[in-house]
Amino acid sequence: MSDRPNIVYFHVDNLGLGELGCFGGGILRGADTRRIDQFAAEGLKLSHYVVEPQCTPTRSALMTGRYPIRSGNHTIALGGNDGGLVAWERTMGDILSEAGYATACFGKWHIGAEDGRWPTDHGFDEWYGPARTYDECLWPDDPWYDGERDGSFMYEGTRESGVRKTDQQLTVALKGEVDAEYDRRARAFIKRSVAAGRSFFLYHNHSLMHFPMVARREFQGLSANGEWGDCLLMLDHDFGRILDALTVLGVVDNTIVVFAGDNGPEDHFLGRGTAGFFDGSYFSSAEGGIRTPCLVRWPGKVPARESNEMVHVTDMFPTLLRWAGCEPPADRLIDGVDQRAFFGGADVSDREGCLVWLNEELHAVKWSQFKVSFKRQQHFHDPELPLGFARIINLLEDPKEREAVNQTHVRWWVMQHARRLIRRFEESLQTEEPIPAGAPLDFVPHRRIYATT
Repeated sequence: MSDRPNIVYFHVDNLGLGELGCFGGGILRGADTRRIDQFAAEGLKLSHYVVEPQCTPTRSALMTGRYPIRSGNHTIALGGNDGGLVAWERTMGDILSEAGYATACFGKWHIGAEDGRWPTDHGFDEWYGPARTYDECLWPDDPWYDGERDGSFMYEGTRESGVRKTDQQLTVALKGEVDAEYDRRARAFIKRSVAAGRSFFLYHNHSLMHFPMVARREFQGLSANGEWGDCLLMLDHDFGRILDALTVLGVVDNTIVVFAGDNGPEDHFLGRGTAGFFDGSYFSSAEGGIRTPCLVRWPGKVPARESNEMVHVTDMFPTLLRWAGCEPPADRLIDGVDQRAFFGGADVSDREGCLVWLNEELHAVKWSQFKVSFKRQQHFHDPELPLGFARIINLLEDPKEREAVNQTHVRWWVMQHARRLIRRFEESLQTEEPIPAGAPLDFVPHRRIYATT
């Protein structure tokens, strides 16, 4: 077996910070998430893990280490929309594969749905999942829908043979069953990799907690919270199955496992999630939209503890790559920072702040425990409100972002730090132009100099 660590990134869809027991949910949501909670006790529990407000931007940021505003993936890719990663982008899959890793992606990719943009075009040996996202399973129930003309199907493929559309149309029934197939393929991939003596990178994208809520038959009626609770139990079980596979194969100590959400919770009547301590939902720049659970375990390397230090999704790119003995590309701007020292036991994160976009609009700047908001939108269906004056919020004092003005401490001094972060980003645009949304596959951004991390 290679001495490089294995990596399992278990990505959860639309997971609010208030769902899991280890973050204050669990039985309060009608489901005891005991496997995930036990896992949380074995590693680093991040309470200030910042992602993008939507699926596509977060997945782009994770795979490239770059703000999605740079890669043209700042907005969710819907059916019929052009978009996705251009060929020039270098993903975590690309770099780990070139280092000799076996790589597999199962589940939602959502950063490209055409030849040249599939996972197998970006470093993954194999893939199985939907072309885009899971609410498309509701399409067949629409009386105006024609499956042959409008259909949304599952896809599969390998790097060698390419990607093909299967005969599995994405339906509500299939949505409820598909995670079992991801699990089967994932465990088989781990077993093959271990048998071959190869380090592996498993990018496992679970369909929950994305609406509609459909639990497999064996979980139906087991929780105290209907379909939502049943799905939480199923999510907990499925993650536990991956952990069990690592144990059985004897690779726990040499495997980095990350369990993380991609954005805040659902905001629909038929599937309403919760951000718990914070307020907001996905498709919003509220804390509840951009904070999600993140748990990191690497026995002997990552001490078990909880931290409220800020980590951004882009940080996973340089951190995981360097743990694997690889270097991030030096010929482009990388927004992620190396968090190996912090994950390894340091008290302080190496990130001081980040910028928060919703689509192409800069909504806020986060610095330390402060948030400077220029626009306000707390939930998906709320109007987007420009603010006459920026709101400077101490999230330790006002986690639900309710106060327009702190009259005890008028904290305009915080603005200098927000402006510094904005100015740093603006100056970076002079180094490398952003890739426009919907850019053709062969688009290469103009760069004045080579940036280094």
